[in-house]
Amino acid sequence: MINKYPLVFLCCLFYQIQFIGSQTREVILLDKDWKFKKGKSLEAHKTSFDTSSWETVSVPHDWAIYGPFNKDIDKQVVAIEQNGEQIATEKTGRTGALPYIGEAWYRKNFQIPEFDTNKRVLIVFEGAMSEPEIFVNGKKVGEWKYGYSYFYFDITNYINASEENLLAVKLTNMGLSSRWYPGAGLFRKVQLIVTQKTSFKQWNTFITTPLITDSLAQINIKSEVIGKPLRLETEIYNAENNLIVSNSSDVLFGDKFEENLGVKNPKLWSPESPYLYTAKLKLYDDKGLVDEITQRFGIRRISYQPNKGFSLNGKIRKFKGVCLHHDLGPLGVAVNKAALKRQLRILKDMGCDAIRSAHNMPSIEQLELCDEMGFMFIAESFDEWAKPKVKNGYNRFFNDYAEKDVVNLVGATRNHPCIVMWSAGNEVPDQWGAEGVKRAKWLQDIFHREDPTRPVTVGMDQVEATMASGFGALLDIPGLNYRVHLYEEAYKRFPQGFILGSETASTVSSRGIYKFPVERASMKTYDDYQSSSYDLEHCSWSNLPDDDFVLQDDKPWVIGEFVWTGFDYLGEPTPYDEVWPSRSSYFGINDLAGLPKDRYYLYRSRWNTNDNTLHILPHWNWEGREGETTPVFVYTNYNSAELFLNGKSLGVQRKNSASPQNRYRLMWMDVNYEPGTLKVVAFDDGGNPAAEKEIRTSGKPHKISLKPDRMVINADGKDLAFITVSVEDKNGIPCPTATNQLEFRVNGAGTFRAVCNGDATSLEPFHLPTMKLFSGKLVVVIQSSDKAGDITLEVKGDDLKEGILRLKASKVKQNM
Repeated sequence: MINKYPLVFLCCLFYQIQFIGSQTREVILLDKDWKFKKGKSLEAHKTSFDTSSWETVSVPHDWAIYGPFNKDIDKQVVAIEQNGEQIATEKTGRTGALPYIGEAWYRKNFQIPEFDTNKRVLIVFEGAMSEPEIFVNGKKVGEWKYGYSYFYFDITNYINASEENLLAVKLTNMGLSSRWYPGAGLFRKVQLIVTQKTSFKQWNTFITTPLITDSLAQINIKSEVIGKPLRLETEIYNAENNLIVSNSSDVLFGDKFEENLGVKNPKLWSPESPYLYTAKLKLYDDKGLVDEITQRFGIRRISYQPNKGFSLNGKIRKFKGVCLHHDLGPLGVAVNKAALKRQLRILKDMGCDAIRSAHNMPSIEQLELCDEMGFMFIAESFDEWAKPKVKNGYNRFFNDYAEKDVVNLVGATRNHPCIVMWSAGNEVPDQWGAEGVKRAKWLQDIFHREDPTRPVTVGMDQVEATMASGFGALLDIPGLNYRVHLYEEAYKRFPQGFILGSETASTVSSRGIYKFPVERASMKTYDDYQSSSYDLEHCSWSNLPDDDFVLQDDKPWVIGEFVWTGFDYLGEPTPYDEVWPSRSSYFGINDLAGLPKDRYYLYRSRWNTNDNTLHILPHWNWEGREGETTPVFVYTNYNSAELFLNGKSLGVQRKNSASPQNRYRLMWMDVNYEPGTLKVVAFDDGGNPAAEKEIRTSGKPHKISLKPDRMVINADGKDLAFITVSVEDKNGIPCPTATNQLEFRVNGAGTFRAVCNGDATSLEPFHLPTMKLFSGKLVVVIQSSDKAGDITLEVKGDDLKEGILRLKASKVKQNM
């Protein structure tokens, strides 16, 4: 339990900055010129194997995202126990209906400059989907099992000195191995790390801050080393790159150095001020400098206290968090830092301050961005333990690999200040019975052994079972997935003195789609396979956002929530997982293209306390509904507002406690539709007009509008620009129901990368330069080349004035 450990948890960030050509350490990123082929290729690990017909790709890479969508790929006849199903039914689209199943091979030639017997070479993988087998120069180095796991091998003895070397990777994705789209391939970066024989051990430096005051922070650094070093020197720099303190240690405790340095007047890391320092660690032996690593770190303290909850740097606060799956919509699961940063910018504007990686280990790039941009983080490990949810899931490997996977997760990421707790699992069937309790304790003990500074949680959906068995009582942080009706009882029964909403809401909606009559519904389905964006529809096991808002606002012992989900993701198309076509989720606050749904503004009105929110729904294009009741909702941080239709007042609404919805939304339920202008005027607490917003009925689609997220991107061959494409009438009014088929052409120093419209039923491939608008919008993704210059995007559609946008790719590094 959490009270067994210090109430203040202290941690800093450690991650390696890449060096190319360093005298002491060389990090070689293996990203370009891989040879790839899907399918069985016997003896493809051999050096003499012919790959002339293989595709040339860059890594990170997801080979399954290119489709085509096919319901037979992942058709399953199952009863989803965590959804409360008792009878097996046919499910389609559960893993995205994309062809991720099967074997694939990657091959890459590389050289180790000036390799000699005094050097050590590691091959490091941060994710390989899945069951990777690694070969170097025709010989098997080793294998791993979990596709999301970080792992590495020492390949020193496999290297050919002064010759070209061959790396081959075999991946195997089995059917019935996932509950969502897992992707396929080397979807995270691959690196070679070349050091001297005496060096820092991989993922074995731990930085903590045992003492923090206003005037001084104690920085404790434990570094495990290999070989026979004599001395460790450390320099710490502030964010302005000024040296502020240094230290030297020549005392080894076994194979570890331990240093304590003092940072005067420390600036603390928080979501509001994500301040990061830099440390340079230099390792010496009797011949001089042998290894050097540069790291950034943050200083912050966390505390979880009974009946008070969570505090950061001494201030009580509640998590305003979302859960995120690992796919990046039309880009698949291949990690791209620009795409990740775009997601976080969108969430930051909403007021979100925390992320839960669901239900897998996060990428290093995501953690780095959360450190820099200011997001707290729950780093999750597994969706399964020993008992299966799917036949070929992680349950096959749990007994042999769980400890190794946790050790690597914690070792690789424990120094990121954004991480404020670990999650050992999500809705595992092991919640029932004594064996599950033992497994929960075993895993939690491993996390504590590897990192005694942070608590551990598990996302529990079988709350009554965990109350009876003791499962929930032993956890540091009892995490409840939904089950809002059990919060009070769980708080009384569990000894920790607080409850975390580890997964909340699961409200479903389709961007820009509205259904009538407007009423709360569970598992509601329609002939078009969409869900209403009035935000009143949810799943059989879940609830509406407002139900969680009440708990967050009224119960001090509820320490925050993580909404399912921040963005739509591929797979799990509830409530349409038994019909076709439907191949992605409806849960997102933002759609699969990253476009905000109406629900985005509901959360923004509560979470973003720096900016005002005033948002009207639905759209006002309802030809054929003239005179029919068309309710109007307003999401705003203001407590009251007046609605006008074509200049006529429809009355003032005030937030009240009549229902959770009345408490957080302004609703005019009896509006009769007539085309024209719908305007809302919001009032401050003194009754004075403070803001206004209007929407208008549009005419026929006339011209294409293009809005980029950035005008200048990096000419590095990896950076991305996201362009929102919409259609307007001749007066510039957006056309919210437009479904025109558009075509895209990119010229210059960039290429067309992908397109997505956010429609969960669309079967159009993401990588082809054509797609229909959905609810009047879509997003085009452009990727830079490695040359600077202009990039031109042309968008055309029948009977529409084309849209043209000019961007720049620059060799001067841009802030993504």
